[in-house]
Amino acid sequence: MRTPIRHRGVAVALLATLALAGCGGAPSETAAPSASAGPALDDTIATGLDAPWSIAFTDGAPLVSERDRGRIVEIVDGKPREVGRIDGVAARGEGGLLGIAVRDGDLFAYVTTATDNRIVRMPLLGAAGSRSLGPARAILTGLPAASIHNGGRIAFGPDGMLYATVGDAGRPSDAQNPREFGGKILRMTPDGARPADNPFPDSLVYSLGHRNAQGLAWGPDGALYASEFGQNTWDELNLIRPGANYGWPEVEGIGRREGFVDPLQQWSTSSASPSGIAIVGNDLLIANLRGERLRTVPLAATGTATERYRESLGRLRDVVRAPDGSAWILTNNTDGRGDPRPGDDRIVRVTGR
Repeated sequence: MRTPIRHRGVAVALLATLALAGCGGAPSETAAPSASAGPALDDTIATGLDAPWSIAFTDGAPLVSERDRGRIVEIVDGKPREVGRIDGVAARGEGGLLGIAVRDGDLFAYVTTATDNRIVRMPLLGAAGSRSLGPARAILTGLPAASIHNGGRIAFGPDGMLYATVGDAGRPSDAQNPREFGGKILRMTPDGARPADNPFPDSLVYSLGHRNAQGLAWGPDGALYASEFGQNTWDELNLIRPGANYGWPEVEGIGRREGFVDPLQQWSTSSASPSGIAIVGNDLLIANLRGERLRTVPLAATGTATERYRESLGRLRDVVRAPDGSAWILTNNTDGRGDPRPGDDRIVRVTGR
């Protein structure tokens, strides 16, 4: 567990270039800051969100999960409108209403309850601007839950399967136990069943050895990437392969240990805390909480990265590819660990400026 840190806002964003070695050597961080204006007002999509966690789109319109209230909102004229609240959400520490995804007119949500983490599925009713939620049905229960390390990102892959990141919930040894859900990335059908081609027999486990992964994204070639919180030393960007072991708690960051897969990149925990990720064009974008910056990793050179919005927006929880092809970032300054600014929390469109 990391000690929560409250960051003081800075009025000017810095643009930094990060030169990082890949898996073949220990990375080094070299920053070349230059003055860069923060986002213009017309880049703001929405304001007034409360501890938001995830963005998903339905029929081109954005939905947002709010962790502590346990509610889903849609964005109408730049403001949140309540779509519905999910019964049984127990907001404690890092838990609550976390990741969301949309498929075939249904909303899927990863939620913390009083006893577990689970994935629920519910119909989306009505049209944009007047949506509501139908009854929730649990498709997977019994995921480990705690005040820390809940994982919580869910996303549909290009294969039509639902993927979910599950944290170790403060029990690191579970990450190396293939019979436990903690510290894993799971793969399932939209009804929570095991696909026949999963790497482990009779198991939803897709990869193991994760501490607290919170980002999932697929490249144009179908490659799966995941971001992961380390403990006190290294946060990670990983290329996920079915059945592979990413080392936690035996290895943090690049370990060069037989049997474990090293990350594509690692960053000091003070400059990262990577949460949501997205692939937009030929780049992988990473939203960082403690690091308060958006990283861009070219898919053609996954050992390198550049930075934007450094400290100008505060903590960043999610980044998504919008239907128009642009990238949206979701701030996370109202969750008790940030310093809210006027209008927080917000969604901001990433521009080329």
